[in-house]
Amino acid sequence: MTATAPRLGASPIRRPFAAAALVAALVSLLFGLMLAGAGPASAHAALTGSDPQDGAVVATAPKEVTLTFSEAIAVGDGSIRVLDPSSKRADTGAEPKDLSEGSTVRYGVELHPGLPDGTYTVAWQAVSADSHPISGAFTFSIGAPSETTVALPSEEVGGGPVGVVYGIARYAAYTGFILLVGGAAFVLGCWPRGASARPMQRLVVRGWVTLTAATLVMLLLRNPYTGSGKFADAFDLDGLQAVLDTKPGAALVSRLLLLGAAALFIAVLFGTYARREDAVEKKDLTFGLAVGGGVVAAGIAATWAMSEHASTGLQAGIAMPVDVLHLLAVAAWLGGLVSLLVALYRTPDIGSRAVRRFSRVAFGSVLVLAATGIYQSWRQVGSWSALTGTRYGQLLIIKVALIAVLLAVAWFSRRWTARLTDTAAASGGTEATDTAAAAPEDAEEVSGTEEAPDGVDPARAAQLARQRAVLTATKKKRIRDADPERSGLRRSVLAEAAVAVVLLAVTTVLTSTEPGRTEEEAGAGAAATAPAAAGPVNLSMPFDTGGQNGKGTVRIDIDPGRTGSNELHVWVDGSDGKPMDVPELKVALTLEAQEIGPLPVVPDRLAEGHWSASGVQIPMAGEWKVDVTVRTSDIDQVTIDENVKIG
Repeated sequence: MTATAPRLGASPIRRPFAAAALVAALVSLLFGLMLAGAGPASAHAALTGSDPQDGAVVATAPKEVTLTFSEAIAVGDGSIRVLDPSSKRADTGAEPKDLSEGSTVRYGVELHPGLPDGTYTVAWQAVSADSHPISGAFTFSIGAPSETTVALPSEEVGGGPVGVVYGIARYAAYTGFILLVGGAAFVLGCWPRGASARPMQRLVVRGWVTLTAATLVMLLLRNPYTGSGKFADAFDLDGLQAVLDTKPGAALVSRLLLLGAAALFIAVLFGTYARREDAVEKKDLTFGLAVGGGVVAAGIAATWAMSEHASTGLQAGIAMPVDVLHLLAVAAWLGGLVSLLVALYRTPDIGSRAVRRFSRVAFGSVLVLAATGIYQSWRQVGSWSALTGTRYGQLLIIKVALIAVLLAVAWFSRRWTARLTDTAAASGGTEATDTAAAAPEDAEEVSGTEEAPDGVDPARAAQLARQRAVLTATKKKRIRDADPERSGLRRSVLAEAAVAVVLLAVTTVLTSTEPGRTEEEAGAGAAATAPAAAGPVNLSMPFDTGGQNGKGTVRIDIDPGRTGSNELHVWVDGSDGKPMDVPELKVALTLEAQEIGPLPVVPDRLAEGHWSASGVQIPMAGEWKVDVTVRTSDIDQVTIDENVKIG
């Protein structure tokens, strides 16, 4: 029979129900982004400053190099390295010193005394408080810039093949969690008879196996993922011990312990619970399993919340429980969706009552996702510019678009649900008895051990029993597939599940991406301290000392106009445009933003109206104020100034 789409007027109750879910999600997104505003950085530590600064030229070698970060980081031996122009270590090699004060996170390393002039490279690598590895490098010069042979790794920390495998394990872990929690919740809350259905049992068990295996892989790869990037270091016992002492390592171990409790839950759910016939006893057992399973599920979700984005930055005490609710809602919705798909495809029949229950669970999950999504958007994005101008914001837009598509498809699924409800009501409104003979591959497990009649070969009897089971299962499948309402719902739910797979992939990438708020703030800080483009500086400043022949123009050239050593030339022209000698000429440079200066410069007279100074040191890039003092007589003098960018 060919399935036909339901009429537009069908199910006046289900239509507003599904539409409300879609509207609620979209409105909540808009509202959440409207809430976005300025605030502290929320996750992924970023380098916000250093001493010496990137590109700075210092006259003498500093005793130490310090780095300032936007949030707490974990460091160890070799986390901060200073390399001289020949790639040799210029620091002492000791573990970085914690120089943090209050909310300022700062670490430093001591340098060897008597370092020669040249360009030095500072390479750093650490683990952010949200468990993600970070790294970077910059240069400064002593005396004057020079060539350097330092070759830094082309791959960022956390990348390469180890990073790819670790990312796959992260995706598998989220997938396993959704199947485990969502599948168990679907059985307990929506379809209790599904506890005895083999396809449902396989789904939940496979979710547990996937989550357990992925967690073990992540635990073993944690050391090379945040360090060397080599697979061989996965079995380094010292490295593994170091991982166990970190917050992410403790979270992974806690997850494994909770998965042990989850295994016991699964054994009871598909053992004692599935076989229990007494209604009162089964109700009591349902309550106990719901409470125990809920605690275990929340604990597993907390292992993410306590070690990733939610655990650091703005309002961490609120963000972590919100993140737990968000993960549980995702599992209930998407895991229940996959469970419904398995039930529709792999079991002989699932009653309309179970489908209606899941519809209510899905609607409640969407509301929770909307509420927690508002808070997470405000916390992680922070501004409209970060929404469109950062990778995190762009991924968030894609995620919301996928949710909108998923809800739109769900709207059609609910319409098929209405038709399924009407069909069930017409036939008496009772659910069919569910058996384990849901598919042909299950048939071999049915009646294979029944006792053979006298005179009949036991092997032959078992073969006949299997054949009868296959015929019975095939007949039920043919009847099931002939139901247009069931077929329509099955296709619609399959489309939902396909979108959910992509949505989960985007969400996994999103959880390992630097939040838009932090990326934008780090970019702004880098722009504020970035050196300007190098180039000769040319100034022309009129002056008037107030005395006779006191008017004229000062012209200044600073070449090459960058940090380090520069040549300074000054010309003084009279009001008639001809070179003009003055009794005294002084120059001073001030970088007010960094409270550097004034640095005095006393040029030498080369010719009439022409002065020069060589080796003028510009210690760092920025907007410098150039002060020129001109004296035209014993009592007539004036100081003029102009700002110029030197980089």
